[in-house]
Order: sequence, then structure tokens, then C-alpha cells
Amino acid sequence: MKKRDDLDFNEFEKILKEKLAHIEDNIAQLKSELDSVGSDDGINDMEDLASLHSLSDKDNIILHQQEHELTETIHALGKIRNGTFGICEKSAKLIPVERLRVNPIARTKVGVED
Repeated sequence: MKKRDDLDFNEFEKILKEKLAHIEDNIAQLKSELDSVGSDDGINDMEDLASLHSLSDKDNIILHQQEHELTETIHALGKIRNGTFGICEKSAKLIPVERLRVNPIARTKVGVED
């Protein structure tokens, strides 16, 4: 498979590395919040306890989403290193630059069947 020559790989690598740092910060913050919620034994009020559990559930969902995004970002950085960034994983066609600018972790182009 031929490497794309219409992309500035350095630009996308910079974008992805910034995204990676931001996601890692988010994950660290979420884990810290979840740890503090889990260790708060001084709550006696049932409403406060229910509210904390609700926040904990939401934080766990967001944490899972952020961990998935982390995996996808690392995958995209790997594709830059191996020269397959911007190439659809299903059709081997080029993913439009506009799509990559909006979603640099895109694995496929929209409308793969074209």
C-alpha cells in the first residue's frame, strides 16, 4: 500500500499528541474523582449517597469513553508511524482530508461502499 503524499503527517502527529495529552489528563482527573468518591465514608444522608453514586456512574461511563478514545488515538499515531494514516481500513481508499481534520482518529471513510 502506497503512503499518502497529500497529508502533512507532522501536523496530524502534533494534533494527535496534543489530543493524547488531553485525554491522559482527563483520565487521571476522572480516576482521582472516582477514588475520592469511593473513599468518602462520612456521608450519612441517603440522598447525598445516592447523588454520589450517580456521579460515580457517570464518571465511570466518561472514563470508559476516554479510555476508548485513548486507544484510538494511540492507534492513529501508530498508523502515522507505519505510513497507513488516512487510508480506510475497510476499503483501502483515501479518507478525505476534511474528515481527518474533523476526526483525526477516523479509521474509515464515510460511505465505504463507494
